[in-house]
Amino acid sequence: MKKILLIEDEVSIAELQKDYLELSNFSVEIQHSGELGLKQALEEDYDLIILDIMLPEISGFEICKKIREVKNIPILLVSAKKEDIDKIRGLGLGADDYITKPFSPNELVARVKAHLARYDRLSGGSGLATTINVHGISIDKIARKVYINGEYVIFTTKEFDLLAFLVMHPNQVLSKEQLFERVWGLDTAADVSTVTVHIRKLREKIERDAAHPKYLETVWGAGYRFNV
Repeated sequence: MKKILLIEDEVSIAELQKDYLELSNFSVEIQHSGELGLKQALEEDYDLIILDIMLPEISGFEICKKIREVKNIPILLVSAKKEDIDKIRGLGLGADDYITKPFSPNELVARVKAHLARYDRLSGGSGLATTINVHGISIDKIARKVYINGEYVIFTTKEFDLLAFLVMHPNQVLSKEQLFERVWGLDTAADVSTVTVHIRKLREKIERDAAHPKYLETVWGAGYRFNV
């Protein structure tokens, strides 16, 4: 059974989310305090974390940043803020998804299932080579680790998933919509902008000059291509 940590200070909302997730056979623990939630997230093992941004003691952004520094598991941010800048900031800090309140509990469950399924798919064996080597980049699909010219570099969950997918489809032009559907697995066109954010993060980590990428190319009007 997958174990989820829900960090949410509004008790009624947390209990509703917990009920729906448990009906879908997830084990859910709730923490109403941001500081205690961060401590729990770092000290215990979870398969996914649902994190509210507006917390009294410490912001969800700061919690997300600290978790991402040491753990590579799906993080879903929840917020009443609808501004794109908040979404971009959260995704830039390593969150895998951003859900705006109010939302249907069924939507939350669907997104949780989608992220866990893709995490399992890309971290498990598939009968293919478990390590991919290209341009000095070594991707260990089982350990979910990336080495750049022999040096270990930390990638967030979705950064890893996106890089692995692009590398496994070399020289193919893939649209933002295709990447979003295959890597995130969610039919939410308004969130396709997250692909752009993650592409920028990938370039900062794998390219010698992120402003003039050599490997991860933009094909204007069409999408992106990983050149080999």
